[in-house]
Amino acid sequence: MIRFFVRTGFIFLTYIGFSAANAQTPEPPKIAFFYISPADDLTGWTKQHERGRRAASAFFGPKAQLDFFDNIPDSETALPLARALAQDGYDMFFFTSIVYQDAAINLSFEYPEVKAEVATGFVRTNNLGTYSARFYEGRYVHGVIAGLVTNSNKIGYIASLPTPEVLRGINAAFLAARSVNPDVTFDIVWTNSYYNPDREEQAALQLVQDGADILMQATYTPRPMQVAEAQGIYAFGWASEMREFGPTASLTSTIDHWGPYYIDRIRALIDGRWAPNENVNSMGSNTQIIGRLSETIPNRVTLLALETIAQLRKGEIHPFTGPIRRQDGTGWLAANETATESELLTMNFFVDGITGIIPSIE
Repeated sequence: MIRFFVRTGFIFLTYIGFSAANAQTPEPPKIAFFYISPADDLTGWTKQHERGRRAASAFFGPKAQLDFFDNIPDSETALPLARALAQDGYDMFFFTSIVYQDAAINLSFEYPEVKAEVATGFVRTNNLGTYSARFYEGRYVHGVIAGLVTNSNKIGYIASLPTPEVLRGINAAFLAARSVNPDVTFDIVWTNSYYNPDREEQAALQLVQDGADILMQATYTPRPMQVAEAQGIYAFGWASEMREFGPTASLTSTIDHWGPYYIDRIRALIDGRWAPNENVNSMGSNTQIIGRLSETIPNRVTLLALETIAQLRKGEIHPFTGPIRRQDGTGWLAANETATESELLTMNFFVDGITGIIPSIE
């Protein structure tokens, strides 16, 4: 039995009977969750995936064994562990960050009987799927609020890695902010990591010094929110509710709920229905919700934000509806044209109006 990296609050018992019927009872599937940061994080991305795992574990009980492996920073570290777990009989892997995509691809070819899914990934094989949410919808709501609340007209954005999911979020927030305030600019600082509290803090401080009065983030910790609270400006939380880290700074947070998704996919595995799908959940699915809006937001802005949320949930508006041009001035979407899911899943550019460059992924 593999022991290293395992941290779980659940004990699973296998009862050995003596009848032929019991001997033929299939073992419960063994499922591994890979986390980039500690599973007991107080807030952020990993916290919500761990909550989802616990919900699924409670739902299935002894019918499925759900273990997590945390503090795994990248694919290079993840692959040997995943290989060892596959050899130990693990049937399915949920890689909860795109940083594991290379490891997942290799695992899928080396162990074709194993099922795997990569959060925010965009590569699929016969036994490797992807899952995500339309996080850019939440970013769009943030942009609407930011564009109307800012006084400096400068929004600071702490970006992690230039993946399609991160670029979608930046672009959606910018388009939303510009739709209500044409004078808004975005100042983007890249940390080159999803989880690095010190870099996030340094990036947030740099943005504040450069004049940003609202912070957004595509990173995993509450450090930017804490900086905003200390500096007397506003910020948006990401992935989980971050109000406790910035009671006066927090305008709102997007909050992810993965439990129903994990239950559905594990049930499909048990029932033999699992397929390597491209699963993208809209705001209407409740995988992502907008938290409580700050009382400091003017009433007219609150009403517009609530209306925007309702329209997104009903599918009445789409953040990427033309006319939209790329940053280099070339055309992308014509008037009233909406981006396809494929275009969004492979996005690798900024939209027109955003300054700065997109770094290459090492």
